Amino acid sequence: MLELSVIICAHNPRPHYLHRVLEALRSQTLPKSQWELLLIDNSSSTPLRAKWDISWHSNGRHCLESELGLSAARQRGIRESSGPVLVFVDDDNLLDANYLSTAVSIGKEWPRLGTWGSGATIPEFERQPPESVKVFLPFLTLRDADAPQWGNVPVPESTPWGAGLCVRREIAVAYCDLNEQSGFKITDRKGKSLLSCGDVEISYVARRRGFGTGVFPELKLVHLIPKERLSTDYLLKLCQASHTSYLLLTYKWSGNVPNYPFRPRALLSVLKNWLTRRGLDRRRYFADVRAVIEARRLIAASRTQR
Repeated sequence: MLELSVIICAHNPRPHYLHRVLEALRSQTLPKSQWELLLIDNSSSTPLRAKWDISWHSNGRHCLESELGLSAARQRGIRESSGPVLVFVDDDNLLDANYLSTAVSIGKEWPRLGTWGSGATIPEFERQPPESVKVFLPFLTLRDADAPQWGNVPVPESTPWGAGLCVRREIAVAYCDLNEQSGFKITDRKGKSLLSCGDVEISYVARRRGFGTGVFPELKLVHLIPKERLSTDYLLKLCQASHTSYLLLTYKWSGNVPNYPFRPRALLSVLKNWLTRRGLDRRRYFADVRAVIEARRLIAASRTQR
């Protein structure tokens, strides 16, 4: 009996990372007869089918999604999959050997959870991060929960992230339906864009349909992090994109447009922060200001296209 579907969405993946991702899946304790493996090629320069052999899995197959963007790739995986539970694995995630079997157990024990995921996302750094950027590391979707966190309100502590995200099929299908009907898309990562929140939106869909969301420390995985993602410039861009993404998600679900940061009443606050903040703290503040401006630009553009 098929218990779940594993969906890997990849766009030009690092070969040595994807190799380790697949090896971790080969080592899962859940029998392969109980899960399927879908490798979604999201418009990679070299087709993944030509390079990556997944015939070791009797229920493994390649799928192509030509529309660039992580959300589009996830939706392709949802449409192509068959399992009652879907597990999304990034191309830099090494699942613990018991991850899939634990995901199945949690799904059965907690029938009113629509999404659940890793509470122990452990970094493996290609190079140790300097002390100055460690304040930004949570933006790399790292997590270390002491105990299960669950609920039905949108708080970060109980909202699972895309790495190792588990979703009930009915929630995944409802998410696809929402995106087909909506004029405002949360595209998630797309080419060089660092926008996100597609994974968070799936949990929003779960809550709208009366389900809860949860994070569990027994769901363990390793997040492979290359040295390029530890530069100050990259992390500031990631911080800005994350803020922009949450503003866009808030607009889509509540209609709230963020206030312009340079309106007369706010201008004094911006000036004060420019004068009083220094170094990285000042750069972080203005990354948030740019995030608001970018969110407003994207919202305005979407309204023009309707």
